[in-house]
Amino acid sequence: MGNSFVVSYQMRPETADENQRLIEDVFAELAGDNPDGLRYASFRLADGVTFVHMGTLPDDANPLADSAAFREFQRAFGDRAATSPKFEDARLLGAYGFGE
Repeated sequence: MGNSFVVSYQMRPETADENQRLIEDVFAELAGDNPDGLRYASFRLADGVTFVHMGTLPDDANPLADSAAFREFQRAFGDRAATSPKFEDARLLGAYGFGE
């Protein structure tokens, strides 16, 4: 089934829109590449500065590591962020109509 994860963090208010744009660029690239086995979603919470990413990676690879847009998203992350990302392994218990 792969390795599942949840990552959450906060951006500074003045960098939150840029962060969203960079995330949207990642999803545009993934839509074109259609990497096998990747399930990935990102959310911007109602406070406008908190972001949550969750996904499941294939057992044998991390397609995000191959993404130029994801590398760009990560490049100046520390300059945009108000908090360090909190990364947690997770176990998918179920999903229904999620994102599709």
